[in-house]
Amino acid sequence: MTRNRQRGMVTAEIAVGLLCLVVILVGIGFGLGAMNQQVRCSEAAAEIARQVARGDDAAADLARQRVPDGAEVSVIDEGGRVEVTVEAAYRPFDLVPAITTTARSRIGSEPG
Repeated sequence: MTRNRQRGMVTAEIAVGLLCLVVILVGIGFGLGAMNQQVRCSEAAAEIARQVARGDDAAADLARQRVPDGAEVSVIDEGGRVEVTVEAAYRPFDLVPAITTTARSRIGSEPG
């Protein structure tokens, strides 16, 4: 009888261990997705700022198409300086709260 009870405990421990492993893997995937979105926001902000500083509105519009879905882009062009901010919410599942990723890029306007 003791042998059967121990076998049931091992099954329960494996089940809990597998559940913890799944939770950890989902957390890692969530973190990697958020980091990927942060990189996309940073690259888009830098590209938009470069194009606005050059005065190339067509290229800046193309760069705006590469921001993450639902992202807000703000451009401030004043005093020979361009500042671009890209802000996007990352929420891969409805069960988790959204994480806001923000990237800002500043560059001096090019003469011409």
